[in-house]
Amino acid sequence: MEFTRDKILKALRKIPGINPVDLDALVYAQRKAGTGLVRSILKQGVISEHDLIALLVRELKVPSVDLSKYHFDERLKSMVPAKIARRHQVVPISCVGDTLTVAMADPLNVFAMDDLSNITGKRVDVMVATVSQVQQALDNFYDTAAQSIADVTHNIEAANFEVVSDAGSSSETDTDTGQEPPIIRMVNLVIKEAIRQRASDIHLEPTPEGMRVRYRIDGTLQDTLVIPKDSQTAVTVRIKIMSRMDITTTQTPQDGRFKMRVSSQEVDFRVSLLPTTFGQKVVMRVLDKASLSIGLEKLGFSGRSIKIMEEAIYKPFGMILITGPTGSGKSTTLYSMINKLNTADRNIITIEDPVEYLIEGLTQIEVKHDIGLDFATGLKAILRQSPDIVMVGEIRDTETADIAIKASLTGQLVFSTLHTNDACQAVTRLVDMGLEPFLVASSLVVVCAQRLCRRICPHCKEPVKLPAKALATIQGKVKPGTVFYEGKGCDQCRHTGYLGRLGMTEILQVDDAVRDMLIRGKSSDDIARYARENQGMQLLFDDAVDKMNEGQTTLAEVYRVATQE
Repeated sequence: MEFTRDKILKALRKIPGINPVDLDALVYAQRKAGTGLVRSILKQGVISEHDLIALLVRELKVPSVDLSKYHFDERLKSMVPAKIARRHQVVPISCVGDTLTVAMADPLNVFAMDDLSNITGKRVDVMVATVSQVQQALDNFYDTAAQSIADVTHNIEAANFEVVSDAGSSSETDTDTGQEPPIIRMVNLVIKEAIRQRASDIHLEPTPEGMRVRYRIDGTLQDTLVIPKDSQTAVTVRIKIMSRMDITTTQTPQDGRFKMRVSSQEVDFRVSLLPTTFGQKVVMRVLDKASLSIGLEKLGFSGRSIKIMEEAIYKPFGMILITGPTGSGKSTTLYSMINKLNTADRNIITIEDPVEYLIEGLTQIEVKHDIGLDFATGLKAILRQSPDIVMVGEIRDTETADIAIKASLTGQLVFSTLHTNDACQAVTRLVDMGLEPFLVASSLVVVCAQRLCRRICPHCKEPVKLPAKALATIQGKVKPGTVFYEGKGCDQCRHTGYLGRLGMTEILQVDDAVRDMLIRGKSSDDIARYARENQGMQLLFDDAVDKMNEGQTTLAEVYRVATQE
């Protein structure tokens, strides 16, 4: 199979934008760590998963399969045990005669095929699928996590236990829910189920009756279960141990983080603990690094927007700003762009509050106000480290903005975020903060405002007829004959009609005319008018309507997250 592996590497070297030196370094690290080549390629973001699957199909002559639309044969469970399927990340598709067909994300894994052949006595044929679809299929086909949670909750009060120490108290653990004590098993299952349901946050909220568990899925909180009141403290202590928090402190807020491996997926968690009337509330932010290598297209950027942003990030210097409210996907967009530039020949340094994703190849600094390390102080120190690219988590004050802008004018490419309602307001906001207009005009390259809206569930998507009154509000923005869609609700989307999210963007290119308008003190409305008429800039609302016209989202979502000018 070494020949096949070399064939894939040879094909990768031919792709424009992939640095052969970086690829050699990846192969060396992969061999040393003993991980799969496909997994290493995806982890480093060398190529998008969609493009990698296309390459595997082309080079290995294996078919691909969309597991989200596949109905599995229950009889295959006895042929391929769950333990084997999860170990090798394979999903049995069919068995005809002496041939077993399986789906897997890594068709180069010969050990998996040998193991399956020995266990089943069958010849193994392979189909390739995405990592997320394989994981979802395994959960749907084999997993009983939701029932396990219910079982543990039902029986947990009968367990007599005391949390005295934790063998897995390192910052990295896994969710092998075999013979652990009930509390550890409970916490692991809550986390595992959250990942299975694509939750971005896990909320554990103390109430008089018990600990309420909610998952934030596609931007909205959804109830999951209630942990018995008697187990509330033990659950909190377990999470504090995992997060390296002080378990003796109960009256002050604490922050921590831990890393967990769920099946083959490595996920970081940022933990916040807050004392409340009924006990300590825990919120765990799920930070899946796989989302950072999916590309701007998968984040919802249109073809025009992708072209503008990719031209901007390869500029030798200047400032790129991402704007929007909390929860609008700014960090994901920033990290995706930084990850694209993360090569061995660049010195990339970030300062964040807090560091969200730990990324190999970056130098990352976390703001620590208690020792005087704020954005401005940290940024000054960073500029003495000969950086090529600097990422400032957020511009919060004039001093930070001033240092960042001057850095972008002296040879660094600077990325940052700002809280404004639209792209053009971000430009004038910097001037309003007291910065010299000519400095702002000279430094800015592009400003991207964004929001996140929910995507219609593809499994229950159906055409609908919108009321004339609703259509009147978007008159002139909808092409004749456009078919509108909504999700009627199904098990896949938890009967919400939505599955996943996509970005809506508004991108301002800071060209000579915009610079001149800034220096002359023109308003954000004047700049927006110019950009729409001369650059073809779409407002957030217009981009949202376009995505509705394409059948990706609904009119209700358009009005939920964007306002019409």
